[in-house]
Amino acid sequence: MKAETATFLKKNKELILETWMQNQLTDDNLRDDLISNDELGTQSNDLLDALFNALGSGNLNLDSDKFRPVTDILSELSFTRARQGFSPRETSVFVLSLKKAFYQMLENQYQAEPATLYRESVELNNLLDNMSIVTMETFIKGREEVILRQTDEMNEISTPVIRVWDGILALPIIGTLDSARTQIVMENLLQQIVETGSRIAILDISGVPTVDSLVAQHLIKTVSATRLMGAECIISGIRAEIALTIVHLGIDLSNINTKASLASALKLAYSMLGIEVKRTERKLII
Repeated sequence: MKAETATFLKKNKELILETWMQNQLTDDNLRDDLISNDELGTQSNDLLDALFNALGSGNLNLDSDKFRPVTDILSELSFTRARQGFSPRETSVFVLSLKKAFYQMLENQYQAEPATLYRESVELNNLLDNMSIVTMETFIKGREEVILRQTDEMNEISTPVIRVWDGILALPIIGTLDSARTQIVMENLLQQIVETGSRIAILDISGVPTVDSLVAQHLIKTVSATRLMGAECIISGIRAEIALTIVHLGIDLSNINTKASLASALKLAYSMLGIEVKRTERKLII
């Protein structure tokens, strides 16, 4: 880019900012529920300041040190918008809407020099496209972090260890049981066994949609880890289709206590601990 072009654009920063803000505010997909006009104006102004400082070098390489403040602002903005719930389109429009404002200024400056106008427009267009790419790459990374964090939180919530009786723990498992979740299940269960001194743990798989060889292996690992802690494990929630699948796969669960329902597993746990539960008749006092 020519030095005089960079100087001209910087000199007309306020007009460019005004045009850019108008382009953003008139966009039908503007999320004014997620960001205020004042905050949007501050972000736009900060980016223009950093961009004009970098343009003064004449080098439009976005990977250069001169453009580090620009990429830092774009990265922070993208991460923030990913966490706030902006869509990829809404985030990319922030940079792409700047093109129109720049083109208007270049047309006014080089009306009589079409060759110069074309050359400067192409260079500026390539720069803004690269800025948009940086914005989207960072946005995707931010969205992935949000998804991973939410997945971890859901796994923690969906694997609660419940103390149903003195010495008896129950862990209802809902959803698919993969390697990562098995690790969470074992850690939570073993920690509760240590803290409560429980001797029996019930794994209820009523909420597991399917049981294949991989899921069965995860269950066996959990049972083995529980036994190493000195506790016995009971698997409940064995439905007819799950039983058939286990038999067809040739999975041996003969050394593990299994029950069809949580109530049956709890009854077995009482028996293993020598606890007797009796029904008593009580009159209601009205």
